[in-house]
Amino acid sequence: MKTKTIKRNKVNVITLGCSKNLVDSEVLMGQLKANNFELEYKDEITDSNILIINTCGFIENAKQQSIETILNCVDAKQKGHIGKVFVTGCLSERYKDELKEQMPGVDAWFGTRDLPRLLKTLKADYKHELIGDRLLTTPLHYAYFKISEGCDRPCSFCAIPLMRGKHISIPMETLVQQAKNLAKNGVKELILIAQDLTYYGLDIYKKRNLAELLKKLSDVEGIEWIRLHYAYPSGFPMEVLDIMREKKNICNYLDIPLQHISDNMLKSMRRGITKAKTIDLVAEIRKSVPGIAIRTTLICGYPGETEKDHQEMIEWVKESKFERLGVFMYSHEENTHAHSLKDDVPQKLKQKRADAVMKVQQEISAEMNKKMIGKTFKVLFDKKEGDHFIGRTEFDSPDVDNLIMVKAHPSPPKGREEQDVYVRIGDFADVKIIASKEYDLIGEIVTKK
Repeated sequence: MKTKTIKRNKVNVITLGCSKNLVDSEVLMGQLKANNFELEYKDEITDSNILIINTCGFIENAKQQSIETILNCVDAKQKGHIGKVFVTGCLSERYKDELKEQMPGVDAWFGTRDLPRLLKTLKADYKHELIGDRLLTTPLHYAYFKISEGCDRPCSFCAIPLMRGKHISIPMETLVQQAKNLAKNGVKELILIAQDLTYYGLDIYKKRNLAELLKKLSDVEGIEWIRLHYAYPSGFPMEVLDIMREKKNICNYLDIPLQHISDNMLKSMRRGITKAKTIDLVAEIRKSVPGIAIRTTLICGYPGETEKDHQEMIEWVKESKFERLGVFMYSHEENTHAHSLKDDVPQKLKQKRADAVMKVQQEISAEMNKKMIGKTFKVLFDKKEGDHFIGRTEFDSPDVDNLIMVKAHPSPPKGREEQDVYVRIGDFADVKIIASKEYDLIGEIVTKK
């Protein structure tokens, strides 16, 4: 028996996983909006006739979350709360055949590059003139900006090529036009994403062309910040650093996942780089762009990782003092090169090692933040939570990095005008840091001239 009225022609899109999945969902919703569908973007089951789940299949935890979400939605369908359940994205691409058998309640399964087929199933026209247009789900002042799809790197632990296929660069002129469209709609910050930014252009221009792309994007009127995510260390195009230094609207920020420092681990991971070269690369990046914030991610518990390997990582993190750092516990993924190795580090030990790395990083971050007190930074404000405005510097990416918290005064402090202390979401303001925490900073608006 149905317990609520289902709205026909209404679609709810649930997105799991990374920012690349988010962009895919935004493109899908842009197409559906152009076909006059009523849309929702919620992580909960609503009164939509159609529910589309954009899944993640990267590591075990993400896969389990995707499976649980699908099962919950199928259950809601069987109870009459929603009409149809469609599944797309990485998990569907990777395990489509076996999932079909296990979850017959799903109406249709689609892979990572099945957008035209998904639209056809929904009786929607695939509007080629809309390629690149999206319905943003982020705050309107920033957007994730995918410059390529897939990956050609041979990393032993990674299943992304199984789900996303080979590397395909998006032509430069298309990306520039997309950036112009986003800027016209109020986007001020582009967060460049790909499986590997540094591979951009090799397939269509026969050379690494990220530097030239950055030049063109930095000239787009209205774009005040350009941020680089997911740059592979091996073969890093050093000319990118020259552009970063020259162009004022390219943030002094680089996300470069290094994964490990032990030569034994780097070789087994098939990273194409050594400890010595990694250390030299980090030093050269910092020399070329003084004051840059480097974000990296590491893996703990990879097959064969010894206590010596782990301690080597700990000491390197202490010495390197990365401005931003995150840790993954190794996930043993089918059909990857590393799956042939014995997953011999117990889960509890993986967690212990990951916690140890993050404890070191917490101390580094706290030390760095204390040095920020008294300094003034340009801050972009993303939201208001409770009695604080929440913003970021150029050294911080949304959701993963440090925050700047500014008191939202119900009335201006003595000697200050309201326009001097009030900020709007999506606006920039100069903020003086007055206190610090391990990962976040507390500031006040500098008096506006």
